[in-house]
Formats: sequence, C-alpha cells, structure tokens
Amino acid sequence: MDVEKIETFPPSPGVYIMRSSDGRVLYVGKAKNLRMRIRAYFGPSRDPRWQIKFLMARVADIDYLVTDTEKEALILENTLIKKHRPRYNINLRDDKTYFSLRMDPAEEFPRLSIIRKVIRDGARYFGPYSSASAARDVLKQLYRLFPLRHYPMDTCQRRGRPCLFYQLRQCSAPCHGLISREDYASIAEGAALFLEGKNRDLIKVLTRKMNDAAGQEKYEQAARFRDLIRSIEITVEKQKMVTEKGNFDVLGQCRYGQHLVIALLFIRGGSLIGGRNFTFSWELDDAEGISSFLNEYYGRDEHIPTGILLPIAISEPQALEELLTEKRGKKVSIMVPRRGTKAELVQLAVKNAETAADEDQRKRDGIERTLMELQQQLHLSNLPRRIECYDISTFQGTYAVGSRAVFQDGVASKKDYRRYRIKSVTQADDYGMMHEVLSRRFAGSKPEDSPPDLIVVDGGPGQLNVLVQVLRDLGITAPDAASLAKSRVDRESASSDIRRSDERVFLPGRKNPVVLRQNSAPLLLLARIRDEAHRFAVDYHTKVRSRETLSSSAAKIPGIGAKRLKMLLRHFGSLKELRKASKEDLLKMPGISEKIATTIREHFRRT
Repeated sequence: MDVEKIETFPPSPGVYIMRSSDGRVLYVGKAKNLRMRIRAYFGPSRDPRWQIKFLMARVADIDYLVTDTEKEALILENTLIKKHRPRYNINLRDDKTYFSLRMDPAEEFPRLSIIRKVIRDGARYFGPYSSASAARDVLKQLYRLFPLRHYPMDTCQRRGRPCLFYQLRQCSAPCHGLISREDYASIAEGAALFLEGKNRDLIKVLTRKMNDAAGQEKYEQAARFRDLIRSIEITVEKQKMVTEKGNFDVLGQCRYGQHLVIALLFIRGGSLIGGRNFTFSWELDDAEGISSFLNEYYGRDEHIPTGILLPIAISEPQALEELLTEKRGKKVSIMVPRRGTKAELVQLAVKNAETAADEDQRKRDGIERTLMELQQQLHLSNLPRRIECYDISTFQGTYAVGSRAVFQDGVASKKDYRRYRIKSVTQADDYGMMHEVLSRRFAGSKPEDSPPDLIVVDGGPGQLNVLVQVLRDLGITAPDAASLAKSRVDRESASSDIRRSDERVFLPGRKNPVVLRQNSAPLLLLARIRDEAHRFAVDYHTKVRSRETLSSSAAKIPGIGAKRLKMLLRHFGSLKELRKASKEDLLKMPGISEKIATTIREHFRRT
C-alpha cells in the first residue's frame, strides 16, 4: 500500500474500501473525515490493536467514495457491505426470525395482522415478537379485551351472518354493520395504546367513558367499560415493569476471541417483552462493531424504537440518529446511560450477552471436539470444517435433480446450498446423474466457492466410486471423500423381529465400511448433513415435477395455442391461479369467447 496516496484523500465524509492484492474487498468503513481516518491506520500513532495489524497486513490498496454528509456515508457503507460481504465486516445472522403486529389506520375498520418486515407505509407496528405463535398469543389475549375484526372484510361480508367470534364477544362484526365506524375506531385506538404499553393513558380514557356513560344512565355500557378496565389491570399486573415509560432497544456486548456477541433487549411501554442475540466474527474495535451492527440491523426493516441504549459510546452517533429518525419518521435518540434505571437495563443486556457468549463458546468447543473425532475415526487428512454433501432425487429417471448441502463448522450454511437440474442423463441412472452433478460442481468452480475439506455422497460404494473418479479426472486431490449409506431393515424369515442395521460410512480404497458408534456426535453430524441434502433434493424435485406436470397439462388444452396460453398465464400470474379461475373470470379476458372459456374449465376439471 502506497502511504503517500493517503495525502490525496479528501478531508470530507465518505466511505473507504480496503482491498487485498487480488482485488477482493476486505473491509468497508465510513468516516467523517476520510484523510484523518485512513491516517489513523498508517501514521506514527497508528492503532496498536493486533486486529488492526492483522487486517493491514493484507491490505494492498484503499479506494474511497465521497459523500455530502455522514448520513449518506452510513447508507453507502450499508449498501457496499451487502454487495461485497467483506471478510472483516460483520455478517449479521441472528438466532431466529422475529415478527410484528401491523395495524393500518387508513382502513375503514383497521385489523391487526402478523408480518415479518416493518416498512414505511403509514401503518402502526407493534412488537417485535419471538415467533408467529407468540404474536398469535398476544392477539388471542387482545381480542378478549378489544373486539377487533379477525379476517378481511370481503371474506366476512360473503357470510350470511357474523362469525363465531362475534358470538364469543371477540369481534364487533363491522362486516355486518353491527358497530359504527366511530365506535370501532375507539376500540382500535384502545388496542394500539395497549400494545404500545400506554396502559395508564388507556385506563384514563376508559374511566372517563365509563363515567360519561353512567352519567347518561347508560349503565350496561358503563359496566362494559368497568369490566374492560379490570381486565386490563389484571393483564398489566402480570407484566414486569422495568422502567416508568418509553420504548427502547437496549444493547449489551461481550467479546470472546475473534467473536463479538450482541444482546438486544426490547422495552415496550416500560415492560421487557423479549430479546434476541447475535454472534459474528469481528476483529476490530467493539465500538466500531456496535456502530456497524446498528447500521445493518436497523437497515433490515426492523422496528425502530424511540431510544437505543448502548454500553459504550460510538463514533459520530449523530449521523446514525439522523438516519434512524428519517427512517422512523420520529425522533430517535442514541444514549450511553451512566446511572439510574437505564444504566441497570444496559447491565442486564451485557449480562445476557455474556451468557450467550458462554453458551456459544461451549457449543463451538463441542463442535470442535466432534470434528476432531470425525477426522480421527475416518482417518481424514483435513479437519472437516467445511463438509459438502450431494444427493439425487428422481422418479423413474424423470424430473431428475441433484442437490448440495453445506455445513461450515458443524452448522448448516444455507447460503451455500445449490440445486442442479440433470441435463445429460435421460434414463434411470443414479451413477450417471451423480457424475454430472459432481462434474458441474468441481469443473466449474467459481472463486466464491470455498473448497470443501470433506465431500460426502448419499449412497454406498457405487456413489463413492463416482466421486473418486470425478476428482481423479479433474486432478483434484485436496478434499477427503466418503459416502454414507442409510441403515437397512433386516428381518429373518423364521422370526417376526425386525432389526435395523447400522449406518455405514464407505471410504476410498477400503472394502469394508466404517461403522461409527450409533448416536455418536460424528455420526449424527454426517446423518444431519445427509438428511439436509436429501430434503433439499426432494423439495426441488417436487417443485420441478409439479411445474412440468401443470405445464404439460395446460399445453394440451384444445384450441389454446402457445401465444394465448402465455397471455392467460401473464394475466392470472400462474398455472395454479389459471386452474382456479372461474368461467366469468376467463370471459373478462380479451379474445376469450364463451366456448373457449367452457373448454378451459372442462379441461382443468378433467385433469
């Protein structure tokens, strides 16, 4: 790296891109002042941390892109990280998928629905919740307090009478005109206040309505408000209040080795409603890691709270506040509390991060022991950190497909899974199909395809011989090879006892299989990746078979040529929707006569 080049960098906001000698992007960072930030890596007072030295030893060149503001630099940094996935930036993967509840106030009678992504569409979002079932439990409780509609209006209006939820007093039946828009809006606002944790405000409103109804001698209506207030108070008593008010995300961090663990706690309306953990490789400064995490996490359509509490200060928090405020549409504050309840919440988040780090470390240690045991028992030349497994799925030689499942350090790496449509083999020939898949994988390897340490094929000696032959023909000697044969059911003719044989591992140059101890960690790991490859292949085979069966069925409709069929598919979106289309739907299409519409319906009724 030419150090003199640094002096040509402008003293303005922007993004810098560190590259290796072969041009690969190693790290993407943002800076308020590009020249000063890059100087910090090379000057006399250069960063002394060993992680920085480790990174800079691999940097051959640095490019930069200038932006007008720090906020634009944040946005550009996030975009470039997603595009290049640099090794030294965070690869954000969490422990589960989270859900939110959505209410659109623009609807005449708003309802709550469960969604995965929070988008800027004017709707109100509540959550997050750890699973769809957790969100459904919240809805179930909510409907007992606030009788909102459960289903789309057009679905309910097709019914002759209100649904069972109306009889259970868990729906106010706006679909049949049994409640005014104003009264329903009041119920919807009460539900929103409840979900936002503004229970005190909600109880004040309901108490006022109860007193007004009693003053007007509407005692039955006043009693309903009284019962609702009691139900809310009982529900709130079960929730653990951790602060007086506010919606916060509280972040705690813990480092072990080259990994950074981040724990997020969700405070909604002063109550702790849940949390989630993230673990990723990070060899730079913790503060920089937290800053990059926040930029990427809230750039993924996640719920943005009014405040974010951090354990340590990050550089240039104002730019991130501005970006999040613009995205949320309301003010967002980033704070590092030093005392009081908020500081205690940060300590709780740090404790959660430490616990998650301990658990992750134990898990990694267990995986390491399993990989070493597998290497020892199968006499592998490499520690099998990256294992690839291949399988074939076919039906009498038709709709044949192949699959690749990949495990990295004992964990499924689904971004590396691949599907193969068999092209050269037209008859039932498992060996020929396996040969095609393996040849395509290793003959056409791309730079982003990391070489495997161990290749496993689903099957016995025959499939293993195919793998060995492909590797020999291509001159590939580095990876170890094996095949895993499923257990077989053995039953003696004179006995009613059924016995299942052990799973067997076949190795090149060895006649007899290696029988690993049943339910041992190495065997369970091999069986898990074999089952993943099989599941992935079967799913793809089912899709291909279903798609082509429908295509061949549609192509045989009398009087419908390829051009008209293409027009129908474009209009209805898919063969599935075309199959469901009624005669009236078909007649709305230009060029479709009553006779043709009848022919299409009769054809799909027969097939």
